[in-house]
Amino acid sequence: MKRFFAAALSLTLALSMLTACGGAEETKTSTTATTATEAEAEGEGLKVALCVTGAVNDMGFCQSAYEGLLLLEEKYGAEIAYTENVQPADMAATFTDYAATGYDIVFGHGFQFGDPALEVAAQYPDTIFVCTEAAAAADNVASYVMSCEQGGYLEGVLAARMTKTNKIGFVGPIEGASLIKIMNAFEDGAKSVNPDIEVQTAWTGSFTDTALAKEAAQAMIDSGVDFIAHDANECGNGAILAAQAAGIYATGDSYDQHELAPETVLTSSMYNVPVVYDIAYNDIVSGNFKGEVKYLGMSEGVVEMAPYYDMEEVIPEEVRTELADLQAKIISGEFIVPLDETLRK
Repeated sequence: MKRFFAAALSLTLALSMLTACGGAEETKTSTTATTATEAEAEGEGLKVALCVTGAVNDMGFCQSAYEGLLLLEEKYGAEIAYTENVQPADMAATFTDYAATGYDIVFGHGFQFGDPALEVAAQYPDTIFVCTEAAAAADNVASYVMSCEQGGYLEGVLAARMTKTNKIGFVGPIEGASLIKIMNAFEDGAKSVNPDIEVQTAWTGSFTDTALAKEAAQAMIDSGVDFIAHDANECGNGAILAAQAAGIYATGDSYDQHELAPETVLTSSMYNVPVVYDIAYNDIVSGNFKGEVKYLGMSEGVVEMAPYYDMEEVIPEEVRTELADLQAKIISGEFIVPLDETLRK
């Protein structure tokens, strides 16, 4: 890795000279691609590992990260490995195992990986640790935060437009800033349409227990809620199933979850983790990596809304137009979705 960074430093110096002559952006892109190609040709593709809290086939948060890992293998010839279902107590040990066996980059997918990354990074300065949705930063640690609240806000607007009972619900997993911000944005979006709408919320305490989310959603449905949203990773699939059984509408999270319940899921707030990992990888190989917290949202193509599919017939045209216009304003920066990571009671 030291040899790699020496090469990256040389590239950075070369880019600086080219900047003075103009055309820096085009040259930077082609040089990065050359670096990756040379590494593959020499059999020195970077070793990249991924740690996730759930299963990599959850059709949600963890699967999107796994697809990002596969992208790095396919696009850059990275040598990859992953560990799924990593519990908080095991995060530091899992990071240590990868760093000790020579992995150059280790991704921890989720806010819980931030502190373990800082702990292990101090012992392995030649390994880069990248955490999504965390607030950790050090010389060899960075956090890439997705502006997931943007999708949550749009889902709230949609829920407020579609409800007939003026009662909507949101199911979350474990209380963490990166998840609280989505729930709060959902509420803010709904109340921008109807300040008097009732927004019920619940935390399951799990990322993977679908039965708990189904229970929480069912309790809301029994009280009159007729629209369910979630940000509960695999656990949230249970909330969608409860909505499906009750014949009400829902939205998906992290991934295009339409296939889970085609007649129930109107759209999904998708987080394009492969784009995040591509940006992070290029930051590293180009010598532009910084120990910082970096925010990426709709304007970078990291957050987006899934297609409506057949549900386009269900959602009134004026509502679809309203959502499209609002999304365009978010992308352009004309409208900033409020970022509130404070737990609301």
